Amino acid sequence: MDFNKFIVIDFDSTFTKVEALDLLADIIFDGHPEKTGIKQQIADITSKAMEGEISFRQALEKRIAILKPHKKHLEQLAVRLSDQVSESFKRNQSFFKKYADNIYVISNGFHIFIDPVVTAFGIKPENIFANRFFFDEHGNVTGFDTENPLSDNNGKVEQLKRLNLPGDVYVIGDGYTDYEIKAAGLANKFYAFTENVERSAVMEKADHITPSLDEFLFLNKLNTAISYPKNRIHVLLLENIHPVAANILRTDGFTVETLPHALTEEELCRKIENVSVLGIRSKTQVTEKVLQHANRLMAIGAFCIGTNQIDLPAATQKGVAVFNAPFSNTRSVVELALAEMIALMRKLVDKSNKLHQGIWDKSAEGSYEIRGKRLGIVGYGNIGAQLSVLAEALGMRVFYYDVEEKLALGNATKCKSLKELLELSDIVSLHIDGRESNTNLISDREFGWMRQGVIFLNLSRGHVVDIPALRRAIGTGKVAGCAIDVFPHEPTSNNEEFISELRGLPNTILTPHIGGSTREAQENIGMFVPSRIQDYINTGSTSGSVNLPNLALPALENAHRLIHIHENVPGILAQINRILANHNINVVGQYLKTNELIGYVITDIDKEYNKEVIRELRKIEHTIKFRILY
Repeated sequence: MDFNKFIVIDFDSTFTKVEALDLLADIIFDGHPEKTGIKQQIADITSKAMEGEISFRQALEKRIAILKPHKKHLEQLAVRLSDQVSESFKRNQSFFKKYADNIYVISNGFHIFIDPVVTAFGIKPENIFANRFFFDEHGNVTGFDTENPLSDNNGKVEQLKRLNLPGDVYVIGDGYTDYEIKAAGLANKFYAFTENVERSAVMEKADHITPSLDEFLFLNKLNTAISYPKNRIHVLLLENIHPVAANILRTDGFTVETLPHALTEEELCRKIENVSVLGIRSKTQVTEKVLQHANRLMAIGAFCIGTNQIDLPAATQKGVAVFNAPFSNTRSVVELALAEMIALMRKLVDKSNKLHQGIWDKSAEGSYEIRGKRLGIVGYGNIGAQLSVLAEALGMRVFYYDVEEKLALGNATKCKSLKELLELSDIVSLHIDGRESNTNLISDREFGWMRQGVIFLNLSRGHVVDIPALRRAIGTGKVAGCAIDVFPHEPTSNNEEFISELRGLPNTILTPHIGGSTREAQENIGMFVPSRIQDYINTGSTSGSVNLPNLALPALENAHRLIHIHENVPGILAQINRILANHNINVVGQYLKTNELIGYVITDIDKEYNKEVIRELRKIEHTIKFRILY
């Protein structure tokens, strides 16, 4: 866009997330018993004016009459509005500074609360056009300047006529009064801004619908802060992921779609074609076939610990980063395991069921404390290690077995083999990963190694236990009680019947894969995984990725960042640097890391460069993905 083109921006619900007078009602009527009703009345009047149902002068007079504001209220409003600036405007402050001469804020609001907010972004005071209040000697509002065109119908149109801007005019706003500028022939294009509110009557009139300022800047080649509009990055979250995840990603500007259930392979193949970020839990299977249809996919977020439901080699070969939440639900799983140990040792479920049947069975027979018992933990990762610490605090003797070398915590004792651990443990708790080689890790032979009357728990993966073998062990009394939270075959939704031969067995606790299903854990996961995805998309950082080489990158400052993912073959870095050198491009910083499949190169370069270099970098043989950040 040339410098003889002008951008006119609305204030309420465009520059800021809210309607200023609606927020003013919050301030004035704080603590008032009828606050909710008054606020709704104000909002209804605002909406009717925005939709063009009543004149603006009528709406303004009605709202001021209800509010009866004082100068101190308006000063408070300015402070509150400074915290309510639209997220995409915050992201693009450099745009306002760069094009300050050509940016105008024209609003039917008032200077007293608009000027402090927009001038902080570098907008010139002389380019702000709004209404003015009249005050009495006590600071009470007595009225407003009715001579100001912005206080009346078609006020923005009249103001633009008076300005007579010498060039093309582009209007960004959310209301009907913004569209009127284009309808009057005073603007080349009207962009309906929908980041904060969508008004169907306004959207129908728009030349373009812009879900964020990023989109407007991208369309007009004015990008100064980001390289691609985040609203064009489509995020799909499945399986009832905690809503905090969607909120975080929407606030960052992404377009987010949520579904409460898993999708089949065929459903996901159809759905994923335009998805850039996929969020799943444990039931959705991201297969090689699914990934073949994922032409725009940049990242997968597993909102759980495991990633066995994702074909990691296929994702890696497509340059798709996979992130999970290895720590976020650890405490929840450990607490459930401890609770179930105590419940099983005391046969609480059986005794409770008998009471529900009217049977009073008061007896100490078969009931034991967990203090002094030997707990055998199979898998000493994040969960197993924390269980070790808490169990020891309860007075248990802890033993563990892991195929990898793990440092013992507290007084825990490492066993040399699984057989050794099973032979000495009073309670066995599984906390292993879901790799295919762990299928039926615990079967008839392993149950045979266990002590008579053992308590057995599986809160890891369903396929690691041979269920028929477990049923036989319960039938013989080898297993005196068990708690199973995961199963080889689990219902895809709460409407499907759970089928298992463990149903109805004595002293058997069956739970529907809820080890990590606490409010705290799901909220923690909902915050953690999006933060990793944001870092990856916004900065290129792969820290925490389970499949790409991990690079924690410094913040990008006054440079453009080139991200190159390629097959791990010799000579790629040399080719990248040769191309940069041929174009006399100064490298500000460069980072390389590889794994057995791919290489990940980050190159920060000066902002000024020949765009031909980008085409050449994309053409390097063995390139998987290439993108630019700035």
